[in-house]
Amino acid sequence: MVLAHARMLRAELAVDLLIANVENAAAGFGVTPKICDELFGVGVDVLTSGNHVWDKPEVYGYLNSQPKLVRPGNYKASLPGKGLTIVKTSQGLSCAVMNLQGRTFMASIDDPFEKAEQLLAEIPEDVKVRFLDFHAEVTSEKVAMGFFLDGKVSVVIGTHTHIPTADERILPKGTALQADAGMTGSYLSIIGATPETALQRFLTGIPNRLEVAEGDPQLRGSLIDVDESTGRARRIRRVKVEGLDHPHLELGS
Repeated sequence: MVLAHARMLRAELAVDLLIANVENAAAGFGVTPKICDELFGVGVDVLTSGNHVWDKPEVYGYLNSQPKLVRPGNYKASLPGKGLTIVKTSQGLSCAVMNLQGRTFMASIDDPFEKAEQLLAEIPEDVKVRFLDFHAEVTSEKVAMGFFLDGKVSVVIGTHTHIPTADERILPKGTALQADAGMTGSYLSIIGATPETALQRFLTGIPNRLEVAEGDPQLRGSLIDVDESTGRARRIRRVKVEGLDHPHLELGS
């Protein structure tokens, strides 16, 4: 879906900076250098990730050599990769992209709120457009991060739970917030897995191998308009694309 429609989205929505979370891009588990290169090849500017970024060992060296693939910055500094990158749009505007991971019902890693302040301190003052992918389990923690960073970043978008939330808004000090952007994949599924394999976990309590579903492919995301001179968000809208061969694009109000 992303490879097929990234260029269309850039053109039709006048996108200056296209960011994709890729932590499940390799058939549901992690990402590979090949997949990253393919996504960069169709116009994705920056790749963010999450707890599954460590699933494919072949990506470890790539994390160190490709700064446009970021991982949650509150993992240990000794691990491959970084949680912040600064890139330029095609118009020459510098933008900061950060990645952090929540701790509620997830791994007990470093404090994401404290790390957020550390990453902000590394961003040059003249870089006004600042984006955070906050990869977390519960919506309350993601909304809390939005209010914590209100006025300090342009955008806080939550990822991880695969279900898009309808709470997109601009916070009082100018930060755009959505608790979860949703997933790109099969919506005839249970968060991307075939209902048959996912149901077994609930019915038996025994972990089993999940299989990636294929029906009803959809792309979900968020479109944010940011004032490049101040870094304040003007508007945030949900994005939905249905269909692989004959895509239907739908924007939230």
